[in-house]
Amino acid sequence: MNTATSRMTNYRWVICAMLFFATTINYLDRQVLSLTWDEFIKPEFHWDDNIYGNITGIFSLIYAICMLFAGRFIDWMGTKKGFLWAIGVWSVGACMHALCGIITESWVGLHSAAELAGAVGDAAVIIATVSMYSFLVARCMLALGEAGNFPAAIKVTAEYFPKKDRAYATSIFNAGASIGALVAPLSIPNLAKAYGWEWAFVIIGALGFVWMGFWVFLYNPPSKSKFVNDAERAYIEQDNAEETAQTAGVETKKIPFLKCFTYKQTWAFAFGKFMTDGVWWFFLFWTPSYLYMQFNIKTTEGLGQALIFTLYAITTVLSIYGGKLPTLFINRTGVNPYAARMRAMLIFAFFPLCVLFAQPLGFYFADSLGRNAAWVPIILISLGCAAHQSWSANIFSTVSDMFPKVAIASITGIGGMAGGLGSLILQKSAGGLFTFADKTNMHFLGFEGKPAGYFIIFCICAVAYLIGWGVMKSLVPKYKLIRIDTN
Repeated sequence: MNTATSRMTNYRWVICAMLFFATTINYLDRQVLSLTWDEFIKPEFHWDDNIYGNITGIFSLIYAICMLFAGRFIDWMGTKKGFLWAIGVWSVGACMHALCGIITESWVGLHSAAELAGAVGDAAVIIATVSMYSFLVARCMLALGEAGNFPAAIKVTAEYFPKKDRAYATSIFNAGASIGALVAPLSIPNLAKAYGWEWAFVIIGALGFVWMGFWVFLYNPPSKSKFVNDAERAYIEQDNAEETAQTAGVETKKIPFLKCFTYKQTWAFAFGKFMTDGVWWFFLFWTPSYLYMQFNIKTTEGLGQALIFTLYAITTVLSIYGGKLPTLFINRTGVNPYAARMRAMLIFAFFPLCVLFAQPLGFYFADSLGRNAAWVPIILISLGCAAHQSWSANIFSTVSDMFPKVAIASITGIGGMAGGLGSLILQKSAGGLFTFADKTNMHFLGFEGKPAGYFIIFCICAVAYLIGWGVMKSLVPKYKLIRIDTN
């Protein structure tokens, strides 16, 4: 036998890399607004925290609604075409943000950003309102496309990896979210400062079109890919006997959508996403504003960029190891993948409790360290974010542990919808709370004004994972395969 032909190829990791870059671009596009609104967009369009909360909240709502159907779309269209549609739509949406200033100027009859920023009274209110709705249209288009990323990526992972490797593969491509958030503060504020905030949206948005060109040529299912040899194909398909048993009796590859809601496993996954997705999005959307409010640190400053970079650097490194933890449990104890993941997720659920100390310690060290006191909450928040990404990689993998491949994207979409709804509630509440706290100088546990509002949200974020894990465990206490029956 020829050794060269018998050695297993590793093309599955090329596909994993493509998923990683797609997720990186996804989060870069999502971050442009959060890194430009406070310093560039807010003064031009007369926004306040409530308007920003409305925009991030509506984005979360549309994302949630679209996630419900994105999974079905991916299952119907297939991963190759479905992914192309998803990233194409969200890239168009990302670039559309650049038109919001032009639309606002045209509507109110002004001719430049300086005239918009200099408006007062009723004119300023009209500018804020028109610009908000312009951005909402662009954000809705962005949400429509971005909703397809995770259902498609999870389905591709199930196609290219056996169950024992899926959490690790998911943790790698899911790290793209952290890398996107890592690269964003080093690139987006500088692009906005050098060329204007509009070009920051266009340049970052165009990256998606580049990815699409590579996907067309590199992706095919393992059974059809010329880059996957028989040895790697056998490794990928080692769970096929179990998959066949799961889908016994199914005459078509379409699972009735409403039937997905009849399984406790679906509700367990959805509740876990509902409780925790909003936490990640809160820190993604609001951390730059928090640094500016609390420590007067801008994202265009070297210190601001270093803080955000450090936050997501820690998140990235620790989260990849978090995806490996269930594999260690499986290899050492022989437990099933679901039990290993739930054990790992319980460990991860305790780490966000450190966020409780972010505000108190940030204030405590402010007198002695000045603006450098921001490093304390950033490091604590980074531990919580790393725990989230580790949690996220594993909660996604619980779907492919228990559901057959024909249902994975649909179930992932349902969970994504729940996560989006949870984020909607948290983002909208945060924006309203911060505006209220600022206007009323609200007091909470020794903090006043906006810092009091942030401390309340931090407390919610800290306990969300333990609540989510407890409900998931009560709904699905033990590993149970779903056997699809369309009758």
